[in-house]
Amino acid sequence: MAGPSMDYDSRPERYRLGVGVAGACATADLHAWVVDLLRDDAPGLVLEVGCADGPLARAASPEQWQVVGVDRAATLLHEHPGSAVLADAARLPFGDKVCDAVTAVNVLYHLDAPVEAIAEAHRVLRPGGRFIASAIARSDSPELRDYWTRPPTSFDSEDAPVQVAEIFGTVDVLPWDAPLVVLPDRDAVRDYLLGRQASTGQAEHAAGELPTPLRVTKRGALLSAHRR
Repeated sequence: MAGPSMDYDSRPERYRLGVGVAGACATADLHAWVVDLLRDDAPGLVLEVGCADGPLARAASPEQWQVVGVDRAATLLHEHPGSAVLADAARLPFGDKVCDAVTAVNVLYHLDAPVEAIAEAHRVLRPGGRFIASAIARSDSPELRDYWTRPPTSFDSEDAPVQVAEIFGTVDVLPWDAPLVVLPDRDAVRDYLLGRQASTGQAEHAAGELPTPLRVTKRGALLSAHRR
């Protein structure tokens, strides 16, 4: 996995900061939503592609399926609570048709060519197996646009359904658009922005001017598809 924001090995503290703020300030859990969707299929083997330190594996326990993490960030991979493999999303070290589900939550936008990773997910899925990915909208966090704007990526929710459909044919789009994050104070505003790749200057400027508590609108979608 590669991309301008992929610094999880060199700066794992930024990933941890972003996850920490989200966990403390969000009113919804994206990984719990994915677990609920997977529960409908009762999978046996789930690949958590782009797993970092294993948020899906943590959300899935005590579920009755096996979650195997896949990532190229060795620093965070060591913190995965279960089985994990150092590998690239576009070159999965698994055979054809061996997995019941593949997830790619908050990862495909790191890639220059997300369709390559989507095709790999399709290859390793059994017929009927489910692929779930998340995509963030370009208009995410509009309350912060005067201080920081999320740059366009290779897998934004505006374009992601077409990319998934290119490989899977049919894709279900499950959008979200709601004030799902409440930042209680200036420190939380600063840390939220730092965890999302904003510069220190941008984060400090926003923290000094925005009123708190600040409700931040999250926009994006889960994309769900089954291998035929």
